[in-house]
Amino acid sequence: MSYDNLVIVLAVSAGVPFLLAVMPRVPLPGPVLEIVAGIVLGPAVLNVVQPDAIVQALSIIGLSFLLFLAGLEIDFQQLRGPWARLVGTGLAGTLALAATVGWGLHIAGLVESPLLIGTALVATSLGLLVPILKDADAVDRPVGQLTIGGGSAGEISAVVLLSLFFSEHASGPASRLLLLLGLACLVALIVVASMRAGRSMWLSGAVVKLADTSAQVRVRLTMALIVGLSAVALHLGFEAILGAFIAGAVLRLVDPDAERTHPQFHVKLEGLGYGFLVPVFFVTSGIQFDAGALFADAETVLRVPMFLAALLLVRGLPALAYRSAGLSRAEIMASGLLQATSLPVIVAATTIGLKLDAIRPANAAALVAAGLLSVVVFPLTALPLLNRSRASAGSGPGKDPD
Repeated sequence: MSYDNLVIVLAVSAGVPFLLAVMPRVPLPGPVLEIVAGIVLGPAVLNVVQPDAIVQALSIIGLSFLLFLAGLEIDFQQLRGPWARLVGTGLAGTLALAATVGWGLHIAGLVESPLLIGTALVATSLGLLVPILKDADAVDRPVGQLTIGGGSAGEISAVVLLSLFFSEHASGPASRLLLLLGLACLVALIVVASMRAGRSMWLSGAVVKLADTSAQVRVRLTMALIVGLSAVALHLGFEAILGAFIAGAVLRLVDPDAERTHPQFHVKLEGLGYGFLVPVFFVTSGIQFDAGALFADAETVLRVPMFLAALLLVRGLPALAYRSAGLSRAEIMASGLLQATSLPVIVAATTIGLKLDAIRPANAAALVAAGLLSVVVFPLTALPLLNRSRASAGSGPGKDPD
């Protein structure tokens, strides 16, 4: 057993933030640079690092933790608040467009599994979306709340669809649906039990007392929840990422005020995830990226803008539903662009699809490349629109000039 490849992967993950710091005018998200570094150092280019067993194992754990953090980002208030109907309308439009695009590409002979392609197009990168909205001071504005709500709904739908129809461990869709209902019942029991346990004065006092000591009891309980629900998901025939995603959503649901009442808790979880496990997943995704399949011919390269346009259509167009909430045209455009920003679930979907022979390597590479472009191009285009709409609102009443 050798740690040589892992050392290189961790060195890349540690070096990327410094590289971004010395290039402040290059607005690349960290995950994009990590994947690109993996491509350059991997077999596709320099061939100095290989995805050995240790690296792959940590990459799988990193993917699960990334989905856990995505579940932790879900704001359930946005999914049941005054604009829940608009979020639901937007999600219905997304699902309809995803099915149409998937089947259209399949009929044209461009993709193998229309359901896999449609599922990959449904998700939004919540982990990237929320910081952008915060930087634009838009989180508490209607555009921010609707965008986060729409992104959360899309992320939930994509993970559930991916686990329901694309798993190496399950049988038919009907049995999977029944098992999914059983998992939902189990999750409901966990939520109820956790809320009741939280009312125990002794237990609450013990958690508070041990939370910031070497026991780190909140972190330990969280890891037990993630691994436990991942194991249950696997036993029921789903992918482990579904259990990890649900663990994040459960934690957000039972402890919605964590960022206010014990703010260091989320910092610790994000430190473990974004400081160690998640970068390993992104760098390894780059190492395993099939650049040869992408650049094998011009037709494959041309599929990158095709998939990028499909993302914008499936996730961006339904943002028109938010117009009835009083959003300006600039805000609707910004919301659509941010909802179309997607990468982690695309990487997960293509990874699973390759294992199941549900997608060709060329299409997988083109789809991941489109996801990489989406997290670079769409937020850069959306941010000026958000700033302009904020300036317009701050200047007094009146409609956005665009």
